[in-house]
This record gives sequence, C-alpha cells and structure tokens, in this order.
Amino acid sequence: MNNNLKLFGLRPEKGRWFFIILGLLIYICLGSVYSWSIFRKPLENLFNIGATKSSMPYMIFLVFFSFFMPISGNFLDKYGPKLVIATGGFFVGIGWILSSFAKNITMINLFYGVIGGAGVGIAYGGPIAIATKWFPEKRGFAVGLIVIGFGLSPLITAPFSKMLIDMFGPLKTFLFLGLIFLFTIVLLALLMKFPPSNWNVNNGNFLNNDLDNNFNISEMLKSSSFYALWICYAIGTTSGLMAIGISSPVGEEIIKISSNISALAVSIFAIFNGLGRPIFGWLTDKISSKYTAIISFIITFLASIGMINAGEGKIILYLICFICFWLCLGGWLAIAPATTANFYSTRNYSKKYGFVYTAYGFGAIIGNLISGKAKDIFGSYIYTFYPIAILSIFGILISFLLLNKPSIKKN
Repeated sequence: MNNNLKLFGLRPEKGRWFFIILGLLIYICLGSVYSWSIFRKPLENLFNIGATKSSMPYMIFLVFFSFFMPISGNFLDKYGPKLVIATGGFFVGIGWILSSFAKNITMINLFYGVIGGAGVGIAYGGPIAIATKWFPEKRGFAVGLIVIGFGLSPLITAPFSKMLIDMFGPLKTFLFLGLIFLFTIVLLALLMKFPPSNWNVNNGNFLNNDLDNNFNISEMLKSSSFYALWICYAIGTTSGLMAIGISSPVGEEIIKISSNISALAVSIFAIFNGLGRPIFGWLTDKISSKYTAIISFIITFLASIGMINAGEGKIILYLICFICFWLCLGGWLAIAPATTANFYSTRNYSKKYGFVYTAYGFGAIIGNLISGKAKDIFGSYIYTFYPIAILSIFGILISFLLLNKPSIKKN
C-alpha cells in the first residue's frame, strides 16, 4: 500500500517532510504567545497596572493551553488532525480578535488568556502527533524540527507586533494578528493527516511497531518514570517561561537598553528557542532523555548565575544568558514529547502527551507568579534568577536519579 501512497506528488518517505513544513507554519502562529513581553509595557501604560497584573494574561494563556492539551488528545485519535487543528485555530483567532475590544486587563485575561490559550491547547498536539507517527525512526529530531516554529515565532511576531503597537496601539494589534492567525491556521489544518495504519518507513526497512512498550494511560500514570518526567518538565518550563515572560522588561530596566533594542533581542532569543528543539531532540535520540535533561539544567543554572551578576550596560552577558534560557525552554518542548513516545509508545500518544504537558501549565503559573512578585515586592527582576538557579539544581538531581525508561511491559 505504501508504494501506491502519494503525498504532495511524492513518495511517502519524501512527502512526509511536507507535514513538518506545514506544522512549522502552524506553530509560528501558535507560538506568538512568546512575544507577550512586547505587549506588557504598552498594556501597563494603557490600563495603569503593575507587573503582576500585566503577566496574568500570559500566565492564564499558558494554563489553559496546557489544560486543553489532554482534552483535545481524546478527539485527535477519533476525528483526525484536520478538524482538531482547525477548531483550535478558530479559537486562537477569535481570542485575539476579541481582545482588541477589551476595556481592562480582566477582559484581556478572558479573551486572550482563556479563549486564545484554549485554542492553542486544542491545536498544539496535532502537528506533534503527526510528526511522531510519520517519523518513528527519529522522533526526537522530527518533533524538534516541527516545533521549531513555536520557538521561532517571536522572531517574526515580536518585531511585527512592536511595529503595529507603535503605529496603532496594543488593542488594534490584537485585531490584526487575530485575523492573520485565524485564516492561516484553519487553511493549513486542512492539509494535515496521519499516516495509514500499516505505515512503514523506507519501503519496510523500519516498521513503526510500539507493541513492546505499549503502556496504556493508567499504567503510564502509575509509573515512577512518568512523575520524574513530569517534575523535570515542570522545572524546565517554570525556569524557561519565567525568563521568557520578562525578557523585554529585564533588558529595559536592568540592562538599560531601549524598547526597540529589547524587541530585537527577543527576536534573537527566538532563534535559539527554535534551534533548541531540534538540537535537544537530536540529543534525546542519541544520548537518552536523562543526560539531555541534565545538560539543559546545567545550562539554565549557569545562565541564572550570570544574570544574578548582571547590571546596567552588561548587554553581552544579558544576551548570552537569555539565549541559554530560551534555548533550554525550546529544548524541553522536544525532550518531553519525544520521551513520552519513547517511554510509553505512540499508541494513544496525544492523550499520553496531554497528561505530561500539564507540567507546562504548572510551570506557567509558578514561573509568572515568581517573576511578577519579585518585581512588585523587591522592585527588580534580578531576584527572579535565584529560584531559577535552585530549581535547576533540583532538576539535575531528579534527572540523574529517576528519569529512566520504564521496564518493557510484559504482555
């Protein structure tokens, strides 16, 4: 059957790469949340609010993003990726569009945070599930490539958003971006699909057979490796999202660079956030999840120490440290999905990764509360980096001691 299957006019082993391109474009739209720091100062001025309140839409977005991941996983296997991704894209666009009519930050929390975040949660799992099914022989690398769009999104959306905000203000910017996201995601979703049930790679040289470690949801949730993965993922995302959410204001308030330069810096960081995904995905394939996780936590720890010693004019140190933060967060967006597939198989993968992904929501809550409170209580974001350093040490210990592949299930 594979010999007769054509994808975009190509044989399936070649045509499957087009799903990586389509998924990457979808993730560029979905990953616009990583440009939130560009909106914070304008919204603080518009609504006369502090740092904690301006971080709330970002935090709520990420929470609903992670909450809807396991829910949408139930529908991916039943209805297929087209409908699920398109539905998520619709809610993403509507959330941004409605935000343009907001009268206060509470309305932004509802429209951008709840509706937009839910939309991303619904759509997000589809392209990853497609990558793991079409590329069973190199899941980490394939997932890393497809989610690079999510990490690279600020490279495009941060300067574009800054330009629109300068011209029209933050509310009109929500409207313009919402319309773009709505139509782009829905149209691209119509081209997405899973491989046939008997799919194999390279004319049968690699069979996609996950029966040996086919853990069901209940068995996965009872395994110690699941909790080790969940905790490591939570620590990695807490540190990364905490840093990403304050990238622009840290540059302006601690390093004393202009808002234009800080927006450019966010775009540079986005490149490394994107690169972190295939790099750490490849490492996961080559040296195991355990040692890849340890490397990421060591890098985060060193970057935290660097920022604790940062100050006015230390632009190079700021750039290096935040490149590391964004690189490692991007890395966890490849480590976690690849590890889920490698540990527990791709059977009902969307549901399984949905449960793992709740760690991302937890990280969003803790990370944003710490960064917001550090600024409001101590008057500086510099105090954010002490807990990041401590969490990184815990991550190293948990990875080394507990992040092991579960024993092969005996049928």
